Amino acid sequence: IRVHIVTWNVATAPPPRDVSSLLQLDTSCTNTDMYIIGLQEVNSKILNFISDLAFDDPWSLHLMDILAPLNYVKLSSIRMQGLLLLTFVKHQHIPFIQDIRTNYIRTGLFGYWGNKGGVTIRMSIYGHMVCFMNCHLPAHMENANQRLDDFERMLDAQQFDDDSFGNMLEHDLVFWFGDLNFRISDFGIHFIREAINNNKYNLLWDKDQLNAAKKKEPFLQGFLEGPLKFKPTYKFDQNSDVYDTRYKRTLWKHCNKKRKPAWTDRILWKLKDVSGSEAKDTESDFEQILKVTLEKYTSHMSYGISDHKPVTGAFTLQV
Repeated sequence: IRVHIVTWNVATAPPPRDVSSLLQLDTSCTNTDMYIIGLQEVNSKILNFISDLAFDDPWSLHLMDILAPLNYVKLSSIRMQGLLLLTFVKHQHIPFIQDIRTNYIRTGLFGYWGNKGGVTIRMSIYGHMVCFMNCHLPAHMENANQRLDDFERMLDAQQFDDDSFGNMLEHDLVFWFGDLNFRISDFGIHFIREAINNNKYNLLWDKDQLNAAKKKEPFLQGFLEGPLKFKPTYKFDQNSDVYDTRYKRTLWKHCNKKRKPAWTDRILWKLKDVSGSEAKDTESDFEQILKVTLEKYTSHMSYGISDHKPVTGAFTLQV
């Protein structure tokens, strides 16, 4: 099964007309079996949100218009204010996808507001339980610990109607993606931009807050991510590929308020640990182990509707 995951903070913008490169539709061989599309900051002003409750939102409609003629079916979706998670699948796989459940968890305003949090869809894909979580975590450099606390709470608290799993990590495979808002610590803006301009992204990897957390936080052990061999995806001037040049007006004067570039938009995955007591030493059981291969992990610089650039991951699931 070939799965294409998209994460994009769209900053309340409507969908662009052309999403071919985002969905890999501009390649000579379009062989994606399933699209998982996670959006953050979809327009959730009160009139827009009420309209979207009665009808599909503009993003869902636009994507359906593009994918339906290519034999894709909208399998499931869930929305929590500005967070939207959509799944589309090729028609021939429908009989082999079962037990679809959705849920959400708020973390904004001490858990009472849904501007931050996660939306989740889980399903059985050819007998393997797979969970997709689209998150929007707290912003700003100094809130790294809050981001980690919120995600750990979501892992423990996110349950589905049937309660067949104690927490998310009991699924065979979990994909975690979204505007995770982790920043590059310690380095100044000039060093970061110079490294980016010279394509020396590796100089920044050790100071990426998520990379650092994966080395020391037990609940992040086993989460994998492709190499960050693309430009940090935040923060850009709108309709450009130029990093933040804005000025902030204060009561007394204009002061420079540029944001340091960061890889805020990420896609990670984790396979269930079947070693030890959970592993069964028979050939038939080993044949049932799910295997995941990351084929491509990249950003898409051509899209300028937001101050974030979208990130995509193309995966092959050997089921």
